[in-house]
Amino acid sequence: MPRVLMERSGEMEVFARVVERGGFSAAARSLDLTPSAVSKLIGRLEGRLGTRLLARTTRALTLTEEGASYHRAALRILQDLNEADHAVATGMARGRIRINASLPFGTVFVATSIAGFVQRYPNLTLDLSFTDEVVDLLEEKADVAIRVGNLPDSALKARKLAQSRLVVCASPGYLKRCGIPRTPADLRNHNCLTFNFRRSRSGWPFRHKRRDFEQPVSGTVQVNNGETMRQIVLEGAGIARLGLWHVARAIKSGAIIPLLEEFNPGDLEMIHAVYLGGGNLPEGVRAFIDYMIETLAKSDPFERAR
Repeated sequence: MPRVLMERSGEMEVFARVVERGGFSAAARSLDLTPSAVSKLIGRLEGRLGTRLLARTTRALTLTEEGASYHRAALRILQDLNEADHAVATGMARGRIRINASLPFGTVFVATSIAGFVQRYPNLTLDLSFTDEVVDLLEEKADVAIRVGNLPDSALKARKLAQSRLVVCASPGYLKRCGIPRTPADLRNHNCLTFNFRRSRSGWPFRHKRRDFEQPVSGTVQVNNGETMRQIVLEGAGIARLGLWHVARAIKSGAIIPLLEEFNPGDLEMIHAVYLGGGNLPEGVRAFIDYMIETLAKSDPFERAR
């Protein structure tokens, strides 16, 4: 970086101190410099700007019109620099954070947490984007994204926010029409709704007498996301296996009924915050991640991140 750029803020501080103290000698004493050093700095500043900032007389120093304008600008810049130093030194989060999340998770859990977050961090500006597409953080210029489920290998850094168990469930209307399965084997006689993206398991996992096993399932509908699956279950199309966070409110209202809970193996769906690696994590991003961990730990569908 050129010398003049590196020393510009120092010149501004000396100039502002000369104006504040009303002379070179008083400014020099407050800065632990010699009066001649202060005079040289002001002369260099005026030479670089190509204008006189101070009118010198034997009795006093006064600001020229250009000097008054420069003084106002210098005070603003020095204040910003001091605030930036203070923010880093004290961990005060400020600036803009671009946050991405899936539409259902973002709507139900992120959006409802924002009011408390902005009250705690009033100097942060949030740029929220909720979409069912998995975005490229670098391409979309996102600072952090919330991902549900298994994470693919990538260069992204990740931090677990929470975890939610999975539940087999159906609507009261479907169960009245087709009957209630009492054992996992009964699912062979039901329309089981499944996902069309690649999974490591071909069936649904269950546990009985400490033995884990998979029950093959099949049905007439496959979908690519949990929110669509939830809507189809609500409409009574069949039985599904979903993260509890998707259906907790519907279960509480009675619109969806959990099934085969005594056979639930207790496997979990993970929720992570992912962000670009390299360098220190920006304080605002760290604050948001910490806040989401704190918030989700208080929500019934989730277990605390471990």
